[in-house]
Amino acid sequence: MCRKDVMIISDPKQLKVLSDPTRIKILSLLRNHPMTISEIAQTLGKDRSTIYRHIKALEDAGLVEEVEKLGNETVYGRVALLFLVRVGPSKDVEEFRRTYLIREMAKLISILEEAGVGIKDKEKFTRILEEVFNAIELDSQPLIEKVAKVDLNEITLIHFLNFLTFLYSHKYVEKSKELFKLLDI
Repeated sequence: MCRKDVMIISDPKQLKVLSDPTRIKILSLLRNHPMTISEIAQTLGKDRSTIYRHIKALEDAGLVEEVEKLGNETVYGRVALLFLVRVGPSKDVEEFRRTYLIREMAKLISILEEAGVGIKDKEKFTRILEEVFNAIELDSQPLIEKVAKVDLNEITLIHFLNFLTFLYSHKYVEKSKELFKLLDI
């Protein structure tokens, strides 16, 4: 139901809206299918007025939109299936990027642990991962700037991100070896 497969976000106002954990949860729910405020409130265990306020902030930022009316309820959906954040030299952008990176690294560690993969030194693993992710992200900016003007679908975006990782991986071979040694596979 999304209008676009991929939306590249670089506007600091949009990033500020995304810095709220509840809004990230709402966008995550809406990735599955459009929902009403009542459905979102019930799923997240929050009151409708709180969800309404968050939906309006997301809508004003151009990240969600009204999909249809069902009686007196409005159904909201994401404007894009995937949001790709393009970093820039801004304090707000850097704060969002760092917060998001830390949250996603924690998810990655959780996934590995759930899969039965041990991590011998989580602190060191996280530090190396953050260093490499940051470096690849910064290295990739010139190409991301150019590709930001092209309309991508979800699969093409995944291939593009894999390409970027591969393109710059030669710089991080030693870090990759360190990470591998920290895993108990």
